Amino acid sequence: MRLIHLLLFLAVLVTTALAWTKEDHEIFDLVSALEAAEGKGTTFYSWLDIAHTSSTSEISKAYRKKSLQLHPDKNKGVKNAHERFARLGVVAAILRNGEKRERYDFFYKNGVPVWRGTGYYYSRFRPGLGTVAVFLIITTSGVQYVVQKLNYNRDLKRIDWIIEQARTAAWGSKMSPQDGQRKVKVNLGGHPRMDQDGNYVPGRMVDMVVEGGDVYMLEKDGSMLPVDYDSAVAPSMGGTWFLALVAGLVQKAARRDGSATEETRPETETEETEGSDVPGSGSVTPKEEGAGRTGRAQATTMAGGRRRKNVRKK
Repeated sequence: MRLIHLLLFLAVLVTTALAWTKEDHEIFDLVSALEAAEGKGTTFYSWLDIAHTSSTSEISKAYRKKSLQLHPDKNKGVKNAHERFARLGVVAAILRNGEKRERYDFFYKNGVPVWRGTGYYYSRFRPGLGTVAVFLIITTSGVQYVVQKLNYNRDLKRIDWIIEQARTAAWGSKMSPQDGQRKVKVNLGGHPRMDQDGNYVPGRMVDMVVEGGDVYMLEKDGSMLPVDYDSAVAPSMGGTWFLALVAGLVQKAARRDGSATEETRPETETEETEGSDVPGSGSVTPKEEGAGRTGRAQATTMAGGRRRKNVRKK
């Protein structure tokens, strides 16, 4: 239910963000710039020192008064004097336009939205290809980790349920532990049903063994697999697609380096290592040859591709 509510909230948020127009984005930029220059909480009306109910003539009068104070000719040497004067003209133009003023009043009363849509932020910051790639990698990896976490919690609940079913079958409804092994059948395949011929189908019954507090799943060959929390795969950032891809490429490069090292080894050295007890005899049995190849592969993997030192028998 929480996931559904989150998705609905995101859908409403995206729909609202898509409703912002170019004029809205202009107001967003102007509000942010005004607060950065004049102080947090400064509005178009407070900057002009008028009420939000002022008429158009009152706005024009306040603009003329403010423009005389901020004119660059009267503020020579003052930092950002030109920017403040230009911003004043844009603010006054919005308030003197009925449609734009109505739109600003909406944000004045309800607040400027925190999330303004991806189009707004993209047009302001112009992220490069690398930034977009990093953002997508982090986002998709984060989503994948959340999915891993959800699956892990689901698996833990499933394991608890299987253990409870096995113990109930072995100990009875009172759940009184008993000594020794008890072999039971547990239905792990759903509810029993009747087939088309009217025969009773109990579901997927699995052979299990309960010994003390431990529960095992009995395989056909007689081996017992423990049913515990170790069966569930814990979430990890290393299991996300990007880190797993990087790890796979590193391992592949390491194996390739190891193969190159094996190919550059002198032929006589290989023969002396894999041959008989007599150095340089060159006689190799099929069994010894296979063992030599296996050992070489293992040595290459374990040593990270480094060349193996030969040991000659005396």
